Amino acid sequence: MAKARSVRPALMILAVYFLSTWTGAAAVQAQGPVPDITLSCVQPQPIDVYPGATRITIIDCTLENPTIHQEKVNVQIQSGALAAAGPASMTVGAQSDVAFQVVARAELRMPEGSQIISITAEVVQADGITWVGTPTTYKVLAIIRQFSRLRVASDVAFLQLRPKVDYMLVFDVYNDGNAMDRFNIEVQNYDDLNDEGFQLSIPLVSVEIESVAPAEKIRVQMRTPKNQGWTDKYFSLMFKATSEYSVRTEGIPNYQIQTMTIYIRGVYLPGFELMSTMMITTLAAVAIAGRYRDDEDDDLDEPRVLDARLL
Repeated sequence: MAKARSVRPALMILAVYFLSTWTGAAAVQAQGPVPDITLSCVQPQPIDVYPGATRITIIDCTLENPTIHQEKVNVQIQSGALAAAGPASMTVGAQSDVAFQVVARAELRMPEGSQIISITAEVVQADGITWVGTPTTYKVLAIIRQFSRLRVASDVAFLQLRPKVDYMLVFDVYNDGNAMDRFNIEVQNYDDLNDEGFQLSIPLVSVEIESVAPAEKIRVQMRTPKNQGWTDKYFSLMFKATSEYSVRTEGIPNYQIQTMTIYIRGVYLPGFELMSTMMITTLAAVAIAGRYRDDEDDDLDEPRVLDARLL
């Protein structure tokens, strides 16, 4: 019995030793004996590319080292059509993490769309010893945001016309934004001109135009006033085009106005046109009758050939 009692403490000590050894090995195994790295990034904000914008976005990333080794990690960035900059390499301590940023920049007026940015991290050293690890890659999507911009032009800025004259006005609308847009067309002071006696009609009140495409020609049919008597007056016609995208998305209407000056000078008398038409018709009838009479006179002047049977 005494010998059994002396063996029991020794067995307990050996059991405690083996348990502590197994626990330490499990802890080391959990920390990771093989060098490794974990990469994660946050989706960046959309990029504005309108004139005057910064045209950049920042991608926040984190390198996490779950192992017991101090690691040197190389970082590579592929950004497609975007220019990107970030750290080339970083040192990450054991059981720690390091944050870094990647800056991506777009071109001015870059077309609306998206670009994939791939960020790759690879362990190249562990505790100062060269290591060939497996690269880990994280991909984010950089959104190029649409913006609206337009121009309105006309070859003619001043017109002089008579009363009651039909005229076709032509305006050019350009889409200088970075995506297709729809533009709403109107004459801003339509009611004022209508009160003055103008008759205006716009066949096309809305038009879609591709980005940086040739100008879309918008026609406005106009008839000048027919106020009785003498007219000698200047008027302004304000042609307006508004980006539908700006109203729907940007919150502030983006529009352009082209002003055209119209000078009406002349006289209009009701019934004068009918009298003129009647006079022209009468003169035409007289001219035709005179020509017919001249033809008859020419026929009388020509000698007649007698029939031989009368002799």
